[in-house]
Amino acid sequence: MSKAFDVVVIGAGPGGYIAAIRAAQLGFNVACIDEWKNDKGGPAPGGTCTNVGCIPSKALLQSSEHFDHANHHFAEHGISAKDVKMDVAKMIARKDNVVKQNNDGILYLFKKNKVSFFHGRGSFAKAVEGGYEVQVAGDKPETLVAKQVIIATGSNARALPGTPFDEENVLSNDGALRIGAVPKKLALIGSGVIGLEMGSVWRRLGADVTILEGLPTFLGAVDEQIAKEAKKAFDKQGLKIELGVKVGDIKNGKKGVSIAYTNAKGEAQTLDADKLIVSVGRVPNTNGLNAEAVGLQLDERGAIVVDGDCKTNLPGVWAVGDVVRGPMLAHKAEEEGVAVAERIAGQHGHVNFNTIPWVIYTSPEIAWVGRTEQQLKADGVKYKAGTFPFLANGRARALGDTTGMVKFLADATTDEILGVHIVGPMASELISEAVVAMEFKASAEDIARICHAHPSLSEATKEAALAVDKRTLNF
Repeated sequence: MSKAFDVVVIGAGPGGYIAAIRAAQLGFNVACIDEWKNDKGGPAPGGTCTNVGCIPSKALLQSSEHFDHANHHFAEHGISAKDVKMDVAKMIARKDNVVKQNNDGILYLFKKNKVSFFHGRGSFAKAVEGGYEVQVAGDKPETLVAKQVIIATGSNARALPGTPFDEENVLSNDGALRIGAVPKKLALIGSGVIGLEMGSVWRRLGADVTILEGLPTFLGAVDEQIAKEAKKAFDKQGLKIELGVKVGDIKNGKKGVSIAYTNAKGEAQTLDADKLIVSVGRVPNTNGLNAEAVGLQLDERGAIVVDGDCKTNLPGVWAVGDVVRGPMLAHKAEEEGVAVAERIAGQHGHVNFNTIPWVIYTSPEIAWVGRTEQQLKADGVKYKAGTFPFLANGRARALGDTTGMVKFLADATTDEILGVHIVGPMASELISEAVVAMEFKASAEDIARICHAHPSLSEATKEAALAVDKRTLNF
């Protein structure tokens, strides 16, 4: 016998579980279906972000940063630490525990908000009067009937043609988070977010890391001045980044991986490594959704086609997050999930794509919101720029981390903030001030006039805003 719901959400990643909770808060009878399993076969809601993405990678970054500080920075604080060793198994176990805490937290939130959770793979069966029949394939198969369906099935790592992931030698983000011992030599293909973060983790722990990037520029989506500053820091740390390469044959053997490639000069090269992490983007996950059963429209990439409100071509069917257009970011998925739940309730849910922040959690961290200087130039927008280095910030000196800067870009006529770009300590936290400011269409002068606590890293934000008008006080 089928179970009837007002709203059924397929997928419990950031977009899905947030959409389910918000819909329940709005008075709907809600179900959420998710197939992720933990090592014991139990439910593990949270999607890629919680299980093999945002959360576990930050746990490993934190552990590796502690190790790096103990080995290289404690002495300058007067702390003696000899023979510091890393227990990789314990580090991985801690990461797994952090993931479990987040999984359990989502299950608790479902219970608190009276969201019915079904563990298994959700797929369309057919359209029925007043809605859709959705099948749950799992240990306890179920048939649900929904008036409204929200699809939030996320994305999967993109493999290189002819080089499938075996998660032993050739690793996706999943395998990169489960390496059991520090590899002597680690190769990465792709210098995007995942590549840089995972490369940073294992370099700090002692691996010889080389990143091969096909593009001729480093971090092409990042403001050029910020990207150059970041690359200088990574080069100094010993992270080897080769740009403009063309990857050829990849041989996966018992003792590791051999990568043939052509460098930027056109010279044939070979890179031998114990492990290879492939970080060349992600693809929308619509596998097993049975979209054809109801005529759900997909594009050439396999993404679900939606309009500006996340509506699909089917009445009562919506899609959010990585499985639709736009940046593949957890917080973008969350905002879309909330907006869709509110639209179903007849409200006016809203997502401003122009103020979605981006973060790379390396050391130094890189964060930005709005347009880059090169984008403004290409668009013919007249602008003013202001920068302030962390080298001149008192709190950064006290932390012992003065790498990087804050950069403001403002309209030359109105002074409205058009973009803020940060490379340096705690950039991921500092960027939120810029997001708030841009949402309220603030000017650089507004930030320059706001009192910031002293000493704090956020003073660098104020000073960069002052620099737009060429009147910094501390540099």
